[in-house]
Amino acid sequence: MSVHSGGSNDSSCGGAGIRYQPCCASGLLSAKLTIVVGDTHFSEEKMFLVQSCDYFRALYRSGMKECWQEEIHLKSLRARGFLIALAVLRGEMPILDGDDIVEAIECAAFLQVAPLAKHLINILDTDNCLLMYHTAATFGLMDLYRAAALFIRNMYAELEAEVRKTLPSELISYVESLSPTVFVAVGAHVTCGVDETVHAASRTVCYLDETVNNWKVLTDLPLQASTSMAGVTVLDNKLYIVGGVHGLHKQVVDSCFCYSIENNSWSRISSPAQLRYNLSLVGVDGRLYAVGGEYERTVMSSVEIYDISSGRWKFAAHLPRPAAGAACTKAMNRIFVCLWRPMETTEIYEYVPSKDEWLLVSSLIRHQSYGHCMVGHRDSLYVMRNGPSDDFLRCLMDCYSLSSGQWSSLPGHFANSKGSLFTAVVRGDSVFTLNRTMTLEYTIDGKNWKPRRQMKGFPRSGSVWTFLLQLPDSLMLQ
Repeated sequence: MSVHSGGSNDSSCGGAGIRYQPCCASGLLSAKLTIVVGDTHFSEEKMFLVQSCDYFRALYRSGMKECWQEEIHLKSLRARGFLIALAVLRGEMPILDGDDIVEAIECAAFLQVAPLAKHLINILDTDNCLLMYHTAATFGLMDLYRAAALFIRNMYAELEAEVRKTLPSELISYVESLSPTVFVAVGAHVTCGVDETVHAASRTVCYLDETVNNWKVLTDLPLQASTSMAGVTVLDNKLYIVGGVHGLHKQVVDSCFCYSIENNSWSRISSPAQLRYNLSLVGVDGRLYAVGGEYERTVMSSVEIYDISSGRWKFAAHLPRPAAGAACTKAMNRIFVCLWRPMETTEIYEYVPSKDEWLLVSSLIRHQSYGHCMVGHRDSLYVMRNGPSDDFLRCLMDCYSLSSGQWSSLPGHFANSKGSLFTAVVRGDSVFTLNRTMTLEYTIDGKNWKPRRQMKGFPRSGSVWTFLLQLPDSLMLQ
């Protein structure tokens, strides 16, 4: 970006109150605009600003005299906040603290910079969540306000004393009115109930009630739903099940389902154009991504995207190579997948929606070891892998920083009895892992995971799908 200091050069034309035709139709958006914030001048392409920011989009559609000016003064902002906004709009992921956070929130609210608001949500942590929450309430940045409140509610055991010391009563009341996000699990080998006799208990989705340390039934799976080799994910507090298999010959399931917490009910959604099982499913920004998988025992590289609002699937760019059951996650609102390349190489690719392509992010080479699970926490990707010689009783872990582009190995090794760490999910600054013996919560401290508490294991045999849902009190009291 171009930044310099100096005096103003007012080249506005027309008198106050004179209206013009919208500049979007005039060709003026090809020009540069000087934005003056305090004593700092920013020179930016008008089209870039219009495409990135609701404030400038509305301005250049209004036909007001400001459309024709070469210089605009933003008197309500500070330069640092606008600089941060520009950095985020260009794809950077600045880690902010203190005054930077306040100025960034002020800018995001005043200029309605949605990508900056999302970035602030993505970097919420126990150190900044109270400041984020209070400042978002002050400036009316509602998406961040709600996200910060839920973050605080989920980490309330650690934060309650500080909350009561620093926040006004109305903000405390809102946090305490929220239901916390709960840890949810369902067996990963449940096939369609219409085809075979199964024990009813195995067809239940359960959540961990942390107050009594016990697993409780949330809902039953639809009879036509299978979790065996299916894609399972949560998006906008709804549970989705796509694909899967049933029967001895692994027949593909052609029905897909959505569970709504709000209605406590299941509904069908349309199936991908290419039926698939053993796929990876991840949800970001109102879309489901069905990544790879198999069909008729053939591993595929195809990817499909389901738009929640339109209810339609469309094909996206293929994976660089076929993959089934690949570790897939989201971090900083971005989509990542682990692909294996013999010998002993785990490659991480990112899907870039604006370009509809998969880009290689980094490679991890470890002797006789591949990444089997990946979770994102802020700007870090944690890759859980088997120990040497396919030793699945040990789980080793590496961390990749999206900001620095550097790998680091977490010290020691993690017990992986019956695949517990291969089902990890992140809540706030904690990670929940699960097996039949125990639920273990880790605290993410820096780049390390430290055991925090142990709770009851999932009372079902076999591997499980795990995820997070925010349940209303009416469901938790049943």
